[in-house]
Amino acid sequence: MGHMQLPLFQVDAFTDRVFGGNPAAVIPLGAWLTDSMLQAIADENHLSETAYFVPSSEKEIDFELRWFTPQTEVPLCGHATLATAHVLFRHLEFAGDRVRFSTKSGRVDVTLDGEKLVLEFPALPADPIPTPALLVEALGVEPLEVFSARSMLVVLRDEETVRALQPKMALIAELNAMGVIATAPGDDAETDFVSRYFAPRVGIPEDPVTGSAHCTSAPFWAERLGVHELRARQISARGGQLNCRIDGDRVFIGGTAVTYLEGTVSLPSGE
Repeated sequence: MGHMQLPLFQVDAFTDRVFGGNPAAVIPLGAWLTDSMLQAIADENHLSETAYFVPSSEKEIDFELRWFTPQTEVPLCGHATLATAHVLFRHLEFAGDRVRFSTKSGRVDVTLDGEKLVLEFPALPADPIPTPALLVEALGVEPLEVFSARSMLVVLRDEETVRALQPKMALIAELNAMGVIATAPGDDAETDFVSRYFAPRVGIPEDPVTGSAHCTSAPFWAERLGVHELRARQISARGGQLNCRIDGDRVFIGGTAVTYLEGTVSLPSGE
């Protein structure tokens, strides 16, 4: 029985050093494999996200892009998109300074800006909701405010409170949200806001750096602080830096990425 070989890149996104930021696997494809195979590879990779892309036949689009956690396909993923663009520009000699993807969340562009990559994402604004009792029990602290979008945005008093959280993941998974963004103002002059992101429901207890969560948190803080450009830090154990800019209903998220590994996936052919 023959084997099919696929290139695999593992990239640390939203960081300028290996072992920082958020790792993603990136697998270029000539054509789509079955969904069950895409899911099986993502499970085997055991990273928060595996990104796959195929060339697009659409005139305004370069590639179709999809993202899988070890458990499920997700509609939007920032760090794996940054990682994919990094692979295209740095390893696959993609020409120009802008790559255009079609995704389950619509068109997503990534632009090369010097050393930085800038994602253009749809804003996912959040609406205020009453604080769920289950959320207080899950976090062990009383939020100042709670908002709901695809994920729940939970505003806490200060950076230290966010840093000290030890949430009960089983309870977080029961909330009616894809995940929970815990956020507060930054406590240094270089940082407008900090956050952590918990998404046990999709198989990611704590995500190290989450681009898509900033589609909700960045517009919130932009309005709250009265600014368009924000410097964000995700204060997970690995940590990451994101530069955010709000322009109408679009969020521009800038960061850097670094390649950790280049390899080959070997699969039974006929899949």
